[in-house]
Amino acid sequence: MTLSLADANILIDAAMKEGQAKGFAPLAVCVLDTGGHVQAFQRADGASMMRFEIARGKAYGALAVGKGSRWLNAQAEGRPHFLEGLSNVSGGKIVPVPGGVLIKDQDGTLLGAVGITGDTSDNDEIAALAGIAAIGKVAIAD
Repeated sequence: MTLSLADANILIDAAMKEGQAKGFAPLAVCVLDTGGHVQAFQRADGASMMRFEIARGKAYGALAVGKGSRWLNAQAEGRPHFLEGLSNVSGGKIVPVPGGVLIKDQDGTLLGAVGITGDTSDNDEIAALAGIAAIGKVAIAD
């Protein structure tokens, strides 16, 4: 099973609206399929440069290890050599801070991941969770 483009766009819209409602800085949202390919991306007006790369890196890292990027953040603190090696083997594609969340269906099947950046990492994750909830899927943040 895959995440549809329509669902990816609904997720992005809901995440952006959550950020606006909470007064977050302009967000960028990247949805990846299970193979790590970009399915959809949007960057809010006023979002700074490199937001695509950061959002993609958060989602990519979550897919790479099968856990949310909050877990990766904890590993960076407790096992820096692991994260250094992971970064090296991924060609530097992984951004190990909260805001990268796995998307699963109700049966636990992986559908992809979303990465959000623009505000604090915790706020980015809040927006990701809202986006995933809007499409009725299960979020795995850690």
